[in-house]
Amino acid sequence: MQFKLTDTRPEIQRRYQDPHQYPEGVAFQDGQYIPVSEAKISVIDYGFLHSDATYDTVTVWNGAFFRLGLHLDRFFSSMEKLSLSIEFTRDELTEILMNCVALSGLKRAYVEMICTRGCSPSFSRDPRDAINRFLAFAIPLGFIANDEQMKRGLHVAVSDIVRIPPQSVNSSVKNYHWLDLVLGLMQGYEKSGETVLLVDMQGNITEGPGFNVFIVKSGVLSTPRTGVLHGITRQTVFDLCEILDHKVRSREVPRDELMQADEVFITSSAGGIMPVTRVDDCPIANGEVGPITKEVKDLYWERHEFSDWITPVEYFS
Repeated sequence: MQFKLTDTRPEIQRRYQDPHQYPEGVAFQDGQYIPVSEAKISVIDYGFLHSDATYDTVTVWNGAFFRLGLHLDRFFSSMEKLSLSIEFTRDELTEILMNCVALSGLKRAYVEMICTRGCSPSFSRDPRDAINRFLAFAIPLGFIANDEQMKRGLHVAVSDIVRIPPQSVNSSVKNYHWLDLVLGLMQGYEKSGETVLLVDMQGNITEGPGFNVFIVKSGVLSTPRTGVLHGITRQTVFDLCEILDHKVRSREVPRDELMQADEVFITSSAGGIMPVTRVDDCPIANGEVGPITKEVKDLYWERHEFSDWITPVEYFS
C-alpha cells in the first residue's frame, strides 16, 4: 500500500520531506574528506547533548577566503577559553579548510570549523575526561538577506527576550547557545519582522541570530559593546571606517536610540553589510537605505579583491 500525504499544511509537509536531503558540500572528519551528508557526531557527544562546543565560520567569495586569519584567531582563542583543543596546527587547519572547498569545487562557500567536547569512553560527567572532536565542512554560501531585502532594507523586530548575559556564557566565544535567539526570531516573525534583535537585562540592544548591529547618528557609527560576539564583519566595519575617516565606537545602545537613528545596518559573514530600514514596523529616518551604509557596504565588497584580506583557494585541476 503506497502512502500518500494529503495534508498540504507547510508544517506537516516538512515532517515528511526526505530527511537525507542536504546541501552539496564536502566535510572533513576523522582524517577523511566525505560528502557533507555523511558527516556525523555521536548522540552522546556533549556538543550535541549540552551545546558544549565552539565553532567559527568563514566565507569564500570568488574563489578566495575573506579575512581567514581573523577567523582562525577567534577559533583558537575560543577553544582556549573553553579548555578545548584539536590535534591540528594553524597551518594544518588552513589546509583542511582549503581542501574542503577545493574538493567541493565551490567558488562561493560557507566554511565552518567545529570543536566539540566529545565524550568519554565511560560516559563520565567530568568534562575533563572527554575526548574533544573536530570536524569542518564547506557548503554553498547563503545570505541572511535576499536581493530584494538588500535593495530596500531589512525589516527588523526587537524582541523582549533577553540575550544570554556574558556573566553566564562568555560572549566572545562563538557558541551554539541559540535558544534565546531562536525564540526571539519566532517572536520577531509574529511581529512581521524578517529577523530580530535581542536586548540585555537593562533593555539595551545586543545582537541578532548570527549578526551584529550598527546605528548611525549625525555621521557617527555606534555598535553594542557588551553581551555580543565581536564578529569579524563587525571588526571589518571598524577597519573600513578608519579608511573612510568615519567615527565609530563601541558602547551601550539603548533601544530608543535604535529607533531614532539616521541609519541602521547589520553585519555578518553571511551577507556582509545589510541595511535595515524598518524596526518594529516603523521606518528608520526616511525609510530608505542611508548613504553611510551604502558607502561602507561598497567598500566592504571592494575589499574582497584586496590581496591583504583574502586567501585564494588552490583548486584541484
